[in-house]
Amino acid sequence: MTSNRKRVLVPNTLGEGGWKVLNARDDLDLIRFSNPIATPDFHALLLTAPDTDAVILGLTRFGETECSLVPGLQVVARIGVGYDAIDVPALTWARIPLMLVGTANSSAVAEHALLLMLALAKRAGELHGLVRSGRWAERLSVVPVDLFDKSVLVIGFGRVGSRVAKRCLAMEMKVLVYDPYLSAGTVRAAGAEPVADLDTALPRADFVTIHCPKTAETTGMFDARRLARMQRSAFLVNTARGGIVDEAALHRALTAGTIAGAGIDVFDPEPPAPDHPLLLLPNLLSSPHMAGVTRESIERMAMQAAYNVLSVLDGKPIRENAVNPQVFD
Repeated sequence: MTSNRKRVLVPNTLGEGGWKVLNARDDLDLIRFSNPIATPDFHALLLTAPDTDAVILGLTRFGETECSLVPGLQVVARIGVGYDAIDVPALTWARIPLMLVGTANSSAVAEHALLLMLALAKRAGELHGLVRSGRWAERLSVVPVDLFDKSVLVIGFGRVGSRVAKRCLAMEMKVLVYDPYLSAGTVRAAGAEPVADLDTALPRADFVTIHCPKTAETTGMFDARRLARMQRSAFLVNTARGGIVDEAALHRALTAGTIAGAGIDVFDPEPPAPDHPLLLLPNLLSSPHMAGVTRESIERMAMQAAYNVLSVLDGKPIRENAVNPQVFD
């Protein structure tokens, strides 16, 4: 390998668009690996390529140990926006940027959150079951509710939450926003009402939808106490990360009628066991961590992950996509 060539580790799950971006360059050596990959196997791969310049990741964990195995690493890029599997302080200490895909899948997640809200409110699964089982005459026993004129509380007003709010406003809903890191003026400018205290806002909401990152602050945010503050007729939607909602507490709330229903795209751990208690409940809708995955978003995320890597290797980093942009200074 000549000194001006760059070695990039790429998971086999990278979308076709990302491969096209990378293959268009004649100065890259691309090493494909399986995703997900067991930690020992990934370490073995890194040991065979200690001069790696860039790593693109799907589900693979990365932290201090991995950094030590590739001392010349210049950039880590995720095909996504979540990074709870990445040790950001370790990367920052090593002066390695962690790059995310920005808005590449934000619209897909926002649409999925709205799908879960609509399916819960309209009791889509139950109504479908009545038709399939020949119980048409029982339809008035399964009466849906409107989204129109209902209040939705959006937790987190970033790339996804702001798009969810926009879609809810189009449905003529009242939008409340809880995001302690944004100014009230920013929220009001988007046509929503800022709320400073989550516990006070919860009883006002017919729907609560979570769009914040998983951090030490947000892990377990929705525990038994918080769920008890919601209306009995309210629905909870989580398309963010597993662990933000206490699953045992949610099960108790759904079985006791503390809340009316929940739509969950993310679990902790993943995948949940087939006999997971939540999956046995009729008032829970679930999906397998697919909110951000559509045919279109797969290509957008793949291309953005590739562009993120090239931007750093070329000395022109896309700073707004870096979790730790201070490493560029």
